[in-house]
Amino acid sequence: MTETYVPGLISVVIPTYQHAETLPACLESFLAQTYDWIEIIVVDDGSTDNTQEVLKHYSEKINHNIYQENQGPNFARNRGLEEARGEFIIFCDADVIMKPNMLGRMVDQLREHPEVSYIYSAFTFGWKLFRGVQFNDKQLKKHNFIHTTTLVRRLDFPGFDLNIKRFQDWDVWLTMLADGKIGRLIPDVLFHVQVEGDSRVGSQWLPSFMYKVPWDRLPWRPKSIKKYQSARSAIAAKHGL
Repeated sequence: MTETYVPGLISVVIPTYQHAETLPACLESFLAQTYDWIEIIVVDDGSTDNTQEVLKHYSEKINHNIYQENQGPNFARNRGLEEARGEFIIFCDADVIMKPNMLGRMVDQLREHPEVSYIYSAFTFGWKLFRGVQFNDKQLKKHNFIHTTTLVRRLDFPGFDLNIKRFQDWDVWLTMLADGKIGRLIPDVLFHVQVEGDSRVGSQWLPSFMYKVPWDRLPWRPKSIKKYQSARSAIAAKHGL
């Protein structure tokens, strides 16, 4: 990561892998922002679909198009971070579509609230609405309520831990919290996450009560629950939760 930054500039880092279908809508949503002082950094993490062909259509509008061997999303995000020159940075997966006023509203909030390091918002994931939770350090230690697509003061951002394979965003916010860095919620829906045309969101998302079932007392657990519990244990061990 460079040691200096350009005041007012937003560095947009888009890590992508096999998302040629959703990437155009993501890029168009950035190009339609009312706050247009941005640089776009796309890190293609070894895609074998037509991602690079898609990116050719945006070659004059993308500041950096980086292709690397597949090494995982955290490595891709950190690679983009190395190129970032902006005072602010936002990591946006290739399936995210932003509302035109999103970045402008987030920048305004950071400028109005110098005590906070990042601004997050409500969003929709397929048909599911995530309203967001007002920042609370005690609640953050219990569960994550802040999406990766969050505008952060670049000098406050610690980077992604390559050893954390799930809940990478939660790990980042907890790391920042330990350093006294806090966030602030915009309660309005400012972006939408595409989920394979939204028709298969049910296979990607489980209702909250599923995570409250005492699975350890039962003879069987869904694979998704096993992965969830293992990942949560890794976060708890790292941050002493």
